[in-house]
Parts: sequence; C-alpha cells; structure tokens
Amino acid sequence: MFKKILLATHNLNKVTELKAMLSPYNIEVLSAADLDLPDVEETGTTFAENASLKAEILSKITSLPCLADDSGLCVDALNGRPGVYSARYAPNRNFDIAMENLLKEISDSGSSNRKAHFSCVLAFKVPQQSVRIFEGRVNGKISFEKKGTSGFGFDPIFIPEGYNQTFAEMSAEQKASLSHRGLALQKFISEVFKTV
Repeated sequence: MFKKILLATHNLNKVTELKAMLSPYNIEVLSAADLDLPDVEETGTTFAENASLKAEILSKITSLPCLADDSGLCVDALNGRPGVYSARYAPNRNFDIAMENLLKEISDSGSSNRKAHFSCVLAFKVPQQSVRIFEGRVNGKISFEKKGTSGFGFDPIFIPEGYNQTFAEMSAEQKASLSHRGLALQKFISEVFKTV
C-alpha cells in the first residue's frame, strides 16, 4: 500500500475533489503545487496521452507514485470541441468567459443538438512500473444558461443524463458519484486499493 500519492495538478479545485475521494484510504495526498513542481506542457492529442505525460514526468522528478488526470467537455454540435483543449478554452482560467464563448458557439452553429459528454482519463505511474489508465465518461447536455455556484470549470452549463440540475447545482458528494472524474477514480480505487 502507498503512504503518499502525488496529484499532478496545480488546480486547487481538482486537488480538493480528489483528496476528498481518497480520504478513506489513509494516504498522504500531495499536489504539484505543494511541492512547487513545474506545470507539464500538455502536448498530446488525447486525454490519455496528456495524463500519461504528466504522470510519468512528475513521478520521475519526485520518485513518488503519481496520479494525473486530463479531462474535458466534448460538445456534439461543435464536433467534440473543446475536448482536450478545454482548459485552454478559458483565458487565464476564466471559465465564465469560456462558458459564454461556448454557449455563443453552439447558438451560432445553428444546431439544436445540445448533447455533450465529460471525459476524464486518470494515469497512475508508480516508479519502475508501467502507467495504468482509468477512464470515466458522463453523458449529458449543455444548458441554455449558467446555473449553480458549486463545482468548477464548465460545471454550471452541464446537465448529466437523467437529471435536471447542472453539476454546479449539485452537492460535492452527488457530483462525485456521477462525474467523469468520480467514475475514473472509482475504477482507480477498486483496482489499486482492492484487497488481495
């Protein structure tokens, strides 16, 4: 069993979300920000490539088991955009601007299709072992306006399938049970922390 895991992110929202989900396992969870580690440039063209890149580089630097994620919103009417470029869609991480731009793009596309999905790929790298990949996906649709104040990123405009609320209108616990990151993390936990 691991005593420490490094999360390959400087995003405090992701750190908070992942720490909460890992809290039952009595592991010290550190972030890239905690150790003043550099941002790893995401040069991959898929979520798996970017997550693997981050996990491998930061595990090598620190010699710690490293969990990295790459995730994004894929909108049908925009041919899957923003996808792997979701974070870069937000200038200076300003997702209010990103959401306004996205809603305008969908409107300008002339499409009535509001289907979308969130994807998350977690890559887990233990020194001297190969990277393991865990994927989560949640289908849903884009709302016509921002709703809710919880969550982060595109949460205020994403309504998961079977619900009338956006992720930003849900409690952290409810979102974690449904979200792409929550689903990927559940797969990670069941494999990595399963009893032998």
